[in-house]
Amino acid sequence: MSEKNTEALISVRNLCKYFDINVAPFKTKPLKAVDGVSFDIMRGETLGLVGESGCGKTTVGRTLLNLYKPTSGEIFYEGKQIKTAKEIQEFRKKATMVFQDPYSSLNPRMTVADIIGEPLDIHKLYNTKQERQERILELMSYVGLNSEHAARYAHEFSGGQRQRIGIARSLAVNPDFIVCDEPVSALDVSIQAQVINMFDELQEKLGLTYLFIAHDLLVVRHISNRIAVMYLGKMVELAESNEIYNHPLHPYSISLLSAVPVPDPKIARANQRVMLQGDIPSPLNAPSGCPFRTRCPYATEQCACEMPEFKEVSAGHFVACHNLDKIG
Repeated sequence: MSEKNTEALISVRNLCKYFDINVAPFKTKPLKAVDGVSFDIMRGETLGLVGESGCGKTTVGRTLLNLYKPTSGEIFYEGKQIKTAKEIQEFRKKATMVFQDPYSSLNPRMTVADIIGEPLDIHKLYNTKQERQERILELMSYVGLNSEHAARYAHEFSGGQRQRIGIARSLAVNPDFIVCDEPVSALDVSIQAQVINMFDELQEKLGLTYLFIAHDLLVVRHISNRIAVMYLGKMVELAESNEIYNHPLHPYSISLLSAVPVPDPKIARANQRVMLQGDIPSPLNAPSGCPFRTRCPYATEQCACEMPEFKEVSAGHFVACHNLDKIG
């Protein structure tokens, strides 16, 4: 985990992504996958993004890179808004993505050298074939792959090795910023640690900035400087990694963190698990006001009427809740 800077590399303001879903013949309804999300990512830091499946984490990452066109909102890179097709094209030379599934994100018809070299071809980042080959071998060495792997195909590798190929591909354009979309969730636990440590080493070596999307809270705590918690398309809490683990304020964050396993049996027995009632609502029919109110033990009429403001309650600690005074 590198030391973070105070300069915002990526800024997101009121980002929304809605998908039109057919609910009847000739009738659609917006599914609000991401609804008014705002955050900054400082240069050199890792921002962890956590939440239940379906809360919009991956959509945030993909919309940020314009793989999904934003419905509304603003995205800034180094203080400059990314809007036009030309700006998006330039931004993609500085921002890349590591995908969740190492089995489906690599083309089975391409060799490892061609998979890693594809971004070099697209952005014309070499002058000779020799230069291209040297860059591919350099990228492979970054992620612990040997030169003899270059002529093989993706199906010849294990899941961990495939994810290393995907990481090498994401580094090809020499990016400043990488969206890591649950990059270890499909891997064995023993391999997860190796890949996480590699992300740390690459950040230190290349000065990278990460948006690290995950549902494993122990992994997120290990790698992140700050953690953001999402629920049903909204951001409900954002704070320093240790702060959010030691002093979670939002009732959803408290419940989420109470489920994290603790290796010490005495502490584990003493910890009180906070169970939520009911199921997560559908984003197609989200509750009025605060989206968490249908499962929240502190919900009031105000929660049903208005969405709480996402505000700073202490230095660097942002929460969206009407009833912070009741939680303790």
